[in-house]
Formats: sequence, structure tokens, C-alpha cells
Amino acid sequence: MQYRQLGRSGLRISVLSLGTMTYGGKAQFGALGNIGVEGAKRQIGMCLDAGVNVIDTANMYSYGVAEDILGEALAGKRDQVLISDKVRMKMGEGPNEQGLSRQHILDQLHNSLRRLNTDHIDIYHVHEWDGQTPLEETLETLDTLVRSGKVRYLGVSNYSGWQLMKALSVADAHGYQRFVSNQIYYSLESRDAEYELVPLSLDQGLGVMVWSPLAGGLLSGKYRRGQQVSESRHLTEWSEPPVRDEEKLYDTIETVVDIASAHGVSPAQLSLAYLLAKPSVTSLVIGARKDEQLADNLGAAEVTLTAEDVDRLDKVSAPALIYPHWHQAGNAAERFGAADEALHGPAR
Repeated sequence: MQYRQLGRSGLRISVLSLGTMTYGGKAQFGALGNIGVEGAKRQIGMCLDAGVNVIDTANMYSYGVAEDILGEALAGKRDQVLISDKVRMKMGEGPNEQGLSRQHILDQLHNSLRRLNTDHIDIYHVHEWDGQTPLEETLETLDTLVRSGKVRYLGVSNYSGWQLMKALSVADAHGYQRFVSNQIYYSLESRDAEYELVPLSLDQGLGVMVWSPLAGGLLSGKYRRGQQVSESRHLTEWSEPPVRDEEKLYDTIETVVDIASAHGVSPAQLSLAYLLAKPSVTSLVIGARKDEQLADNLGAAEVTLTAEDVDRLDKVSAPALIYPHWHQAGNAAERFGAADEALHGPAR
């Protein structure tokens, strides 16, 4: 297992992290999985044996049940892992049961610590933008939590480029703790993050943690053009991630399958290895309903792609250059920096 520095922090995390969205199976999360304590213990054991040192969860996964399961499964092993957690989403019916107000953050951190049976969260992500709470309130609250020792590092998830840059500017202006992690959706199915979020992360020193790196299983190899899949979250009401260009997706999958076959690895391992070759990517959050899926995903840490492999995958999955990027490509390419190359550098 390889370990990478998380942004500009001193924290080193494994390139693969264990995701827990499949834990609990409550309400709509039943479409993803229903792993209980014993299953969680098995998965955690597999990950520790492979060298994984980060487990990613969120208070809203099965509305607290995933944290309960993780807390019980980690008994006696808490000091062997880093816990990445999140706050923001709706956790009840009251007017203060969602968002990034001081009230909601403090209430939810208290609940998360209790469910996880721990005294601190290692990486605490704000899970989504809150356009109604002043950033000063949110960031001052998070800064206080770091200074108190209840949280060690801060992260952000699902912000747009301008939202993240504004938050970093507010933190800098007030001397608050900065985000060091940016947890985003990024995969061969959709490389939208390369427009702004990946370049921004490189420029501002945030490590990228990727959620759903297999696009909810779409890149696992079981989805092929003209074939039916009998067991899939995409056959249920669960719609993340949305597929906007089905033909492009199948073209990408065929390329993944072809290169994977040449390397003697699974399509899932190949898809994960591609992301690990991308600039700014620190860790991929992998979750699985079945132990064999997890075992296969863990093998991605041993896969090395050639430059030609990456170029083929870049070309087949390349996002269109939206404005102003097409204009910059034609008029500013000779002055591009490392952050610009995150979008413009890959073969297309």
C-alpha cells in the first residue's frame, strides 16, 4: 500500500480508503447494501491487512446507523485507523436539522462522536454547500473544533470552484484552519472535476479524496453495451451518479475492459489505477456490498499503467472543453501552469 500526503497537511493516508455507505441499509441506503457489525469487522480486517489506514463515513449514511456499526466494529482497533466523517445533510425534521450553522455542526459532531465511540474525528468534511449560513460562522466553528482537539483536520465535499475558493479566502482572512481535503466525485465516467476542482486543489494545496471512483459500479466491467445487468443500484431509485452520455460511457467501458485484459487485472482495478495516476488524487474511497468486491478493489493499489494506457483512457473519456477553457486552450496554452494542465494536459 502506498501512502500520500493529504494536501499541505502533515497527515499521510493510504491511496485506498474504506467507504461505509453500504453499512446499515436504512431507508434509501438499502439500495446500496445492508452490512452489519460482523460484515463491517470482516471488511475492516481485510483493509487493515492490505495497509488501508482511513475509513470514511458520514453522519447521514443510514441516518447514523453506519456510524453506530463502525463504532462497534472498531472496538479495540480505533488507534489503527483514521476516521473521515462528514456533516451538513438533513438528519431530522426540525428547522436546525441540516446545514452548516454552529448549532447543527456542534449537535452533529457530538452525536457522531457518541455513535463512533471516540473522542475525536481525524478528518471532518463539510458534506455540501450551505448558501444560507455565513461562511464566517461555519469556519469559525470548525476552527474551534480543531483547536479543541475534537477534530484534527478539515475537509470539504461537493463544493463548486467558486464556493471552495470563497471558503478558503474567508479562512485565510480570519486565520482559521484551512481545508486540507477535497472529497469529490471523479471517475472515468465523468471527469467534470477537471474543469475547476482538481486545478483548484492543486493550486491551493488540498488533497483529493474521490468518492464513487467506479461510478457506482458502472466501471466494474459488468455493464456492457447491449447486455442486461440483473443486480445493480442503477436499476433502483438510486440515481447517483447520473449518466448523461450513455454511448460515451460504453465506449469508455470497452477501452477499460481491453486494457484490463492486457494487464491481466479486473476492469475495476484498472479504473481505480487510472485515477491514482492523476495529479492531486490522494485516496480513493472504495465501498462494497460483498467481500469479494472489496478484495478485488484493494488489488488496484498494485496496478501500474503505462503512459500509453493513460492516454487511451484520457482520449475516450475526455470532457468537452466548455468556456472559458476552449478559449484559453487557443490563446493561453503557452503560459499554462501545473494546475491548468490538470484539464488541458491529458490526451484528448
